[in-house]
Amino acid sequence: MRALLLLIDLQNDFLEAAALEPARPDVIRRAARLLAAARDADVPVIHCVTSVDPDRDDRMPHWKAAGRWSCVRGSRGHAAPAELAPRAGEKIVEKTFFSGFSAEALAAAIAEARADTVVLAGVHLHGCIRATALDAYAAGLDAWIAEDATASDDPLHAAVTRRYLDGRAARFATVEELAARFRGGFADGSSSVAAERLPPAVVAGRPIDAAHLPCAPHRSPRDTSRVLFSVARAGAREAALASAAAREGARGWSAAAASRRTAVLLELADRLEGESDSLAREMAVDVGKPVGQGSAEVRRAAELVRRAAASAGAGAGLVPCGPHSASRRVPVGVVAAITPWNNPVGIPWGKLAPALALGNAAVWKPAPAATRIALRTLQLARDAGLPDSLINLVAGDHRTAAAVMADPGIDAVSLSGSSLAGWAAQEACARRRIPLQAELGGNNCAIVWSGADLPRAAIDIARGAFAFAGQRCTANRRVVVESAMHDGLLELLAAAAAELSWGDPLDPTTDVGPLVSVDARDRVLASLGRAEATGARVLRPHASRESAAALEALEGLGAYCVPAIVSGASHDSEIVQEETFGPVLVVESARTFEEALALADGVRQGLAASLFAGDGPWREHFLTAARAGILKWNSSTADADGAAPFGGWKASGLGPPEHGPGNAEFYGRLQAVYGLGPERVANEVEA
Repeated sequence: MRALLLLIDLQNDFLEAAALEPARPDVIRRAARLLAAARDADVPVIHCVTSVDPDRDDRMPHWKAAGRWSCVRGSRGHAAPAELAPRAGEKIVEKTFFSGFSAEALAAAIAEARADTVVLAGVHLHGCIRATALDAYAAGLDAWIAEDATASDDPLHAAVTRRYLDGRAARFATVEELAARFRGGFADGSSSVAAERLPPAVVAGRPIDAAHLPCAPHRSPRDTSRVLFSVARAGAREAALASAAAREGARGWSAAAASRRTAVLLELADRLEGESDSLAREMAVDVGKPVGQGSAEVRRAAELVRRAAASAGAGAGLVPCGPHSASRRVPVGVVAAITPWNNPVGIPWGKLAPALALGNAAVWKPAPAATRIALRTLQLARDAGLPDSLINLVAGDHRTAAAVMADPGIDAVSLSGSSLAGWAAQEACARRRIPLQAELGGNNCAIVWSGADLPRAAIDIARGAFAFAGQRCTANRRVVVESAMHDGLLELLAAAAAELSWGDPLDPTTDVGPLVSVDARDRVLASLGRAEATGARVLRPHASRESAAALEALEGLGAYCVPAIVSGASHDSEIVQEETFGPVLVVESARTFEEALALADGVRQGLAASLFAGDGPWREHFLTAARAGILKWNSSTADADGAAPFGGWKASGLGPPEHGPGNAEFYGRLQAVYGLGPERVANEVEA
């Protein structure tokens, strides 16, 4: 087999679209990595670009109708970013319409290269990449799509496209996987890693054989040269086995007395708490979470499990509605829990415990990096007396998550993840018409205003921004401060950040550990580099400390990234608008409180917002105007109370919030009952 890389429409006019997901920097970075891999392996490269001749006005008809001029030959918008610019000898094919094959030169270039396999990357997945992939399939070519080096300004349509194309006209793979295929060929779809190989699924308490499945390595965040384990990727078969076992287990569990569910969950909470130090150490090793913060997470998970236990059976009785009608809540059935790596104990058990308490069973798909910890806590649940078939675990990546959500045995999905994961879940659940609860991160802002205790605010915000290297959804990513206090607060923030201990997550004194992976570190560093290049000021409070040499050694070993405070960036810049999910805090200033509110709200997400201020009208104004699911007063945006609803507004969430009253709303389905008569209803209520 002979492969060829086909880059489609990686041009400034397309890449700078405001609605593009993933955002321009991520697409460019990953496409550049794929391009470098192709060049290193001597894989032919074709740059396929949309070109408009202004003299002939050969725009597509819908562009003419909309009065749109894009990709005009010779303009900046027609060109590719410098990182993706063609080299001498690489062919450039100009097209007018969606498919690259609309230009006769493409088929000729592929024939000249004697390629039978094409790898596609670029924009838009739902448009030009889709059309090109279908035409490649029709031409008898084997088509692959770089799933993390493509983007779309219609991400829901892109999710539909991916589901439609994958396994039909094309196959999807990551840049890392495709780079390996460039080196080793496209014939063998499997991979093997010399490390502990985790099972792809645990169904009814029994591990499923993984020998026939591809796997991916997970490297230590502390020492990225070391592979900790490999995760076998479960598929539709394993998802079906898991959901069938869960459905079987749910029958007896939903009928069991509430006291039994309560007893099992309380025992689990005790076991989690008893293993908090051990689990914290595992988190430090597997995902880089400092052990002190890991212990706190496990204790919070135990608290969430106990709160869920107290709600077992809640709402199951009849509630009178009218003389001849009543309502009740019944278990939704089998719930898919799709959980992230950053809170590998707290977030999963914040979903699973209330699902179990209200009579449901679950299929659990943890993030790859959190798989080993998930297997450990699942065993603790079984040791606590949970029947084997109630929680069935399937391991793997986003492809596994898609297989789980598509399985007809799944009745609802609760997901915590990225914006793109949310689009994929929204498409899957809408297609099957099942409920979705999604927590999708936050670009959270604290406003610091008149009368605020600045030293206290700086300490709280710095810890909220940089603890666990900013890898939590409620992290304090932005600050908007009254203009007169800007310089003073910036100085205090730098001093507070410098007091945080930065280093090995296994050290009990560490506040800021590594990022979860080299890719995450490189993404954050690239974002900071672009901010500096556009004139922003980047402060690195730890850079001048005596431990700088030791920190430099750690950076060379693992996925470490020095905390950074950014000021002077324009509000529409990437560093402000995009959630970095790293140890980065962005500071803006405002002249009026109205302007501060507008800046705080001026991003896509709306998970958490806070206000530091003194006496005055500020708090009531903030409570009235702030558009976020979690509002805080004189406190960082980070952390949340397990008794309160947890859910974001705008692009930060879908469906009912987690925790508190959201649990019964999501894990119990409301049902109307007629014809029982007022006396029967009254008796049921009293019982």
